[in-house]
Amino acid sequence: MRIALLAIAAWLAVSACNTKNDYKEITSNPFLYSRTVKELNNVVMDNNFPPIIASRNYLYANIAAYEIIAAGYPDQYQSLAGQVNGFTAVPAAPAGQEIDFHFASILAFCKLGEAVTFPEGSMQFYVDSLKKLVKEHGMPGSVFKNTVAYADTVGKAILAWSKKDNYAQTRTAPKYTVIDTPGRWIPTPPMYAQALEPHWNQIRTMVMDSADMFTPPPPPPFDIKNKNSLYYKEVMAVKNAGDSLTDEQMHIAEFWDDLGTRLNVSGHVMFMTKKFSPTGHWMNIVGIAAQTAKVDFNTTVYAYAKTAIAMFDAFIQCWDEKFRSNTVRPETVINKYIDADWKPFLQTPPFPEYTCGHSTVSSSAAEALTSVFGDNFVYTDTSELEFGIKNRSFTSFRQAALENNWARFYGGIHFHNSCIVSTEYGRKVGDLINQRLRMKK
Repeated sequence: MRIALLAIAAWLAVSACNTKNDYKEITSNPFLYSRTVKELNNVVMDNNFPPIIASRNYLYANIAAYEIIAAGYPDQYQSLAGQVNGFTAVPAAPAGQEIDFHFASILAFCKLGEAVTFPEGSMQFYVDSLKKLVKEHGMPGSVFKNTVAYADTVGKAILAWSKKDNYAQTRTAPKYTVIDTPGRWIPTPPMYAQALEPHWNQIRTMVMDSADMFTPPPPPPFDIKNKNSLYYKEVMAVKNAGDSLTDEQMHIAEFWDDLGTRLNVSGHVMFMTKKFSPTGHWMNIVGIAAQTAKVDFNTTVYAYAKTAIAMFDAFIQCWDEKFRSNTVRPETVINKYIDADWKPFLQTPPFPEYTCGHSTVSSSAAEALTSVFGDNFVYTDTSELEFGIKNRSFTSFRQAALENNWARFYGGIHFHNSCIVSTEYGRKVGDLINQRLRMKK
């Protein structure tokens, strides 16, 4: 049984000592929403979905939940209809029916979380457990029926909209053509996997006008033979840092690794280990922030939805540049021209180097979260404890994003110039989301 269900079971054991008519205390508790997002995070991880695709699950699931909150509390929140691309309407709540909008938002989240990518039923056991929970705590049959029906109505509308984002069409697009020329990306060890999602810039953006709305400057030109070139200095900076990492730098790199699926090789033995993706890590941070700030259920949903939108567009912006520049990874260059036995501290992911996906996404998420919780927000990120990696504390979301910037460099998988540019352009995406979206009234 997953951690989320165990946590709810423990909570239920306490609440069972109270009345049997306290279902509203349960459904309106922001902890329940955060645990539901964590459950989707587990499903994403268990199914080995890459971070770019995972961002799509978090996006539509959180928007479905947010739209129900906006419908139930129109004096506090405004629908995203007409604000995000292609989304023109959301079904109104039936007049005269009592609906538990908090519980409906959770059900809609689960429906979209699994239906967008995963096979139907991926979250069914979890949903059934929640339905049993609210019934046992006194939710009237009519309220339960109305709530489930409205969640299903909104969920179907969001699902229909999601299917027009060009995701299905990119499933059959041509594969990336590997051309082994100096400076161009080629697959890296130990998996030597094909380039991941080379057509992601064709996915419909949420707020950006287009995938190339924010086009970064080109990376330093490939010039490995000139020791005075900027490129050579960038390469040697990666190698020298990797050869002399401190314990603190290794902790930073591991903490922000978020590779998703890692192939471990020891002699003739190979095995896979799983972790969160960058989007999954930042979804956890949203929950930590909500709990730290002690905000209510509605604010929690709002924070998740806004952050998911920012990260989704950030990935599109980043992937547009990745497959424009097609930049080779440090590992490839160092092995070919400097040291054939050199290995980065982290495992190199399967796509071009410039720009850095994690730095872009982290910076965009930090801007979205800062708009909700404010700057100088002190919190401790406990996300990695379940993987045996100790906590890290931050004084702001922006500080966390900047640390991630260094993490990719320490890990040996990015040139630091890429991380710096990525942080800047991720911030541009986050700023755009903050400027254009009118969510909280």
